[in-house]
Amino acid sequence: MSLEYNTQRPHLTLREYGRNVQNLVKHLKATDDKEKRNKYAALIVELMKMINPEFSKDASEYTQKVWDDLFIISKFDLDVESPFPIPESTILDRKPDRMRYQANEIKFRHYGRNIEILINNAIALEDPEEKEAAIVAIGKLMKSFYLTWNRDNIEDEQVLKNIKQLSKDQLDIDIEKVKANGLFDSSERKERSFDNNNRGQHQGQNQNRNRNNNNKGGKRNFSNKRRRNNN
Repeated sequence: MSLEYNTQRPHLTLREYGRNVQNLVKHLKATDDKEKRNKYAALIVELMKMINPEFSKDASEYTQKVWDDLFIISKFDLDVESPFPIPESTILDRKPDRMRYQANEIKFRHYGRNIEILINNAIALEDPEEKEAAIVAIGKLMKSFYLTWNRDNIEDEQVLKNIKQLSKDQLDIDIEKVKANGLFDSSERKERSFDNNNRGQHQGQNQNRNRNNNNKGGKRNFSNKRRRNNN
């Protein structure tokens, strides 16, 4: 029994389809009857699609890709009728288009590029109420994003200053209104501060109640002592 190693076999053009498909394409090229070649080519394409079923979601584009792969495996030497334009051999030498990256740099990296996009959208708003609501929403995001980079809290004045810098002084809001109503604070932070205030009030009330009870107890003990001494 003679063994045959892959190193002794012809080179695989497209490994994802395996050697059996390549052998079928070789047999297809040797078929003289053109009608049979067209029929066999369609059958081989369906077989190639079954080998990689996970890529067949977009039927039209994937079918065209498989037909192109059939011609690539045949080294573009295949006389069959294809439902798609027959690709040229130059597609193998074609380099992909160079990826374009945004040239502009982020001014404040801890806020991210999306904040700059939101600020540009807010500048385009014409309704003053909508613009103010957008500024408040942006301020909340900027404050929360800042906390992911720095544990120290950022003041509302600094957040508004950054908004004005990014918008080139086209966005502004009354800082006293922001501070008085906590407009730049998230709802979670407001609830936490509200709970802390309530907890402090309850502790103070409990301390006053305990102090009053101690005073009442002291007066009661003093009166009992006086009564015993008189007796």
